[in-house]
Amino acid sequence: MTGPRYTPLVQSLSSDSPFVGPERHERAVGHPFKARLGANENGFGPSPKAITALQEAAKDIWMYADSESFDLRTALAARHKVSINNILIGEGIDGLLGDLVRLLITTGDSIVTSAGAYPTLNYHVAGHGGTIHTVPFVDDHEDLPSLIAKAHETDAKMIYIANPDNPMGTWHTGAEIAAQLDNIPDGCLLILDEAYVELAPKGTAAEYDVDHPNVIRMRTFSKGYGLAGARIGYAMAAAPLIKAFDKIRLHFGVNRASQAGALAALQDEAWLTQTRENVATSRATLAQIAKDNGLTAIPSATNFVTIDTHRDGTFAKALVQELATLGVFIRMPFVAPQNRCIRVSCGTAKDMQTFAEALPQALKTLQGKSL
Repeated sequence: MTGPRYTPLVQSLSSDSPFVGPERHERAVGHPFKARLGANENGFGPSPKAITALQEAAKDIWMYADSESFDLRTALAARHKVSINNILIGEGIDGLLGDLVRLLITTGDSIVTSAGAYPTLNYHVAGHGGTIHTVPFVDDHEDLPSLIAKAHETDAKMIYIANPDNPMGTWHTGAEIAAQLDNIPDGCLLILDEAYVELAPKGTAAEYDVDHPNVIRMRTFSKGYGLAGARIGYAMAAAPLIKAFDKIRLHFGVNRASQAGALAALQDEAWLTQTRENVATSRATLAQIAKDNGLTAIPSATNFVTIDTHRDGTFAKALVQELATLGVFIRMPFVAPQNRCIRVSCGTAKDMQTFAEALPQALKTLQGKSL
């Protein structure tokens, strides 16, 4: 007897995922984490109104969700002053990226991204046989002019940029992004990942016509709205592109409870404002903790702070591992030279205290090791 006959492409791929979940790390170290600060989750939680909506919707979970997410799309269209036909709901930005790659990429097609940028797009592109071209970060920022130049050079179908950026937390003004949009090659689509934009300074979101044929922007309820476990996000783009997703998307992929929770979260502006204040306080605390330990926090527009260790990737990796043994889960950028840093999510006062106590212990332990 023989098993399934995998395609040659699948046989060539690694089974590793872009991110290893904190639960797996807990199993590896043999104890639960005291502070979960590595997945950029919103530790301050979602709006109580969103929780109530989730609970109420759970009573009807025996029913499939509205496959058109009509109520949520209507609310988002009103919020952004666009047509409902410009809005698409999906299983978080990760799910939307997967659908977009399925829509546009086949074997041999090229995409352009930054070396060390958020890796989920690369994961999807590899799964469809696409070719990934990269450009380096510039001063710890993704560089849109360089990305566009590489797209012209490689006849890329897609360009990816996150603003604010993950994993560095840096950002460009919306005006800087908008000024480059007409330089995108014909037939190429810019993916503007704005997962953290609700937590960024005013003016970070680019202003442009939503019907621009070469841009799709993506947002999520995972970060500012605290609904990472609900797996729900949305895209905004020209109506023909949004309509094309209907050919390939999983129409019942977003469950009814997630839709209800997202709608309630969207309507609770006071909670989002409080979350912004909590995140800003936590960012300042992390910057001070870094300074107290001879490290440097890179200014951040996200719900995490990337901290420069002023060493190399080997040291940063050892520091991440040592903190895990002390019960603190954090992550680090994957690619040099950004992998000299560690990345710590914002969290509650208790989380910050736990990190503040563990970091000097971890650094002291590493002083005695040859790295």
